[in-house]
Amino acid sequence: MKIYDFVMKDAQGQEVSLGDYQGKVLLIVNTATRCGLTPQYEELQQLYDRYADQGLEILDFPCNQFREQAPESSSEIAQVCQMKFGTKFKIFDKVEVNGENTAPLYAYLKSEKPEDRGNHVFKDLLLKLASIGEKREGSDIKWNFTKFLVNREGEVVARFAPSVQPFEIENDIRALL
Repeated sequence: MKIYDFVMKDAQGQEVSLGDYQGKVLLIVNTATRCGLTPQYEELQQLYDRYADQGLEILDFPCNQFREQAPESSSEIAQVCQMKFGTKFKIFDKVEVNGENTAPLYAYLKSEKPEDRGNHVFKDLLLKLASIGEKREGSDIKWNFTKFLVNREGEVVARFAPSVQPFEIENDIRALL
């Protein structure tokens, strides 16, 4: 199985083949509109503005699994992000990233890169405190705004912790473009 084999629904419910993104560098992010990390949308959009013409695509997968911080419908989430943060990148339908209903795409991403990169001890401690009482196992996504970087050949090359700001991975993105 490759990343290009997956078909996902976008925020409007239309099926999108990830094969449409062959030859692009992908940054795949699980997001939430009511999370303390939501301001990362600003940096994500700035990265998209800088590098979309060189082949960067950001794929946004809202997720309501972490303290129900994405309660809106997928289309409402897309509207909020476009109005509040000026997002122009693709926003998909809400997914589950952990548990028995994990979206197959996220099961694949986690199997390819089970560990987060990024050493942000204080920020990561705050995330752990925020998720007390929520069961996490091995490669599970720890929180909103976990980022997966995929090269032009469709290989998952890195996974970044939620506390890693988008600008902190700009050099990783540039190296793949």
